[in-house]
Amino acid sequence: VQLQASGGGLVQPGGSLRLSCTASMDYYAIGWFRQAPGKEREWVSCISASTKYADSVKGRFTISRDNAKNTVYLQMNSLKPEDTAVYVCAADRAAYRTGICRTIPRFYEYWGQGTQVTVSS
Repeated sequence: VQLQASGGGLVQPGGSLRLSCTASMDYYAIGWFRQAPGKEREWVSCISASTKYADSVKGRFTISRDNAKNTVYLQMNSLKPEDTAVYVCAADRAAYRTGICRTIPRFYEYWGQGTQVTVSS
């Protein structure tokens, strides 16, 4: 499975971006993670039959998927400087079967390359 994340960029505080994660195959739960310089990798959101969000992004970020395009989107609104990080998507096959996506990186079998999100004035 190959994953390709895109859509990052530079945006002012309060702005929006939409990240995309395109997979070469379907039937996977997808998770978004981020890592800022000098910080640990942080789970952001995931989608299987349901969706989950980290408390730090709840109410501002929305995850969705277009099965016809094998693409998962992360709509990010009301961005803050602390959202600045490299965002990476990952695929979890077992979570697709259970319908419950997971927040722990070691459960994800495939990882894409990241896309940089910078929130700054």
